[in-house]
Parts: sequence; C-alpha cells; structure tokens
Amino acid sequence: MSVRVRRIYEEPDADDGLRVLVDRLWPRGVAKEEAHVDEWPKGLTPSPELRTWFHGGGSYEEFRRRYEAELDAPEAAELLDGLRTSVREGRVTLLTASKTPERSHAQVLLERLGG
Repeated sequence: MSVRVRRIYEEPDADDGLRVLVDRLWPRGVAKEEAHVDEWPKGLTPSPELRTWFHGGGSYEEFRRRYEAELDAPEAAELLDGLRTSVREGRVTLLTASKTPERSHAQVLLERLGG
C-alpha cells in the first residue's frame, strides 16, 4: 500500500502512480494537459462552506473534525472506498494546491487511506 501527498505545482514524477486531484477548484496557473491528473473526485473535497469557513480563520482542529464528518457521508464514503481500492493496487498520489499540505484536507485523506 502506497499513498502520498504532493503539491500539484511540482513536476509529475514517474513514481506518482495514479494522480488524484483532491481540491474542489482547479489550481490557478496549472494547465490541465500538463497536470497529468488521472482522477478528480470532487465529492471527496471539503464542502464550499467548510472551505470558506477554514480560510476565513477557522482552526485546523475544528476543520479536521468537520471534514471527517463530511467524509462519512454516503457519496464521499463511496469515493473514499474507491481510492482505497486504488491504493491496494499500487501507488496513489494525492495532489493539492495547498501551500501547507500537512495541515490541509489532503493530510486527512492521506491518513484515512492508511498513509
């Protein structure tokens, strides 16, 4: 099982395996044909309301708690199960535009996937 988080602004790596964009919005300044994104499951991303709340000054701990609750909803849980299957089959790289991936939703997903 192998899953990791990388910033989408980094050059694609031959070791990335399945490249999954985990942001709701397409990253500014990144051309779709150069990003080499294999999947973009928007249903796994934080809701617009939660994202706005967090970027408005909400604490990471509370954001994490609320986001984990969103991941338990049926659509997100199904998408997460699909990603777990992909992780069992090979390398998965979660891509985010976050400047601090270790304190973002991508980290929560990484941990949920066993990374």
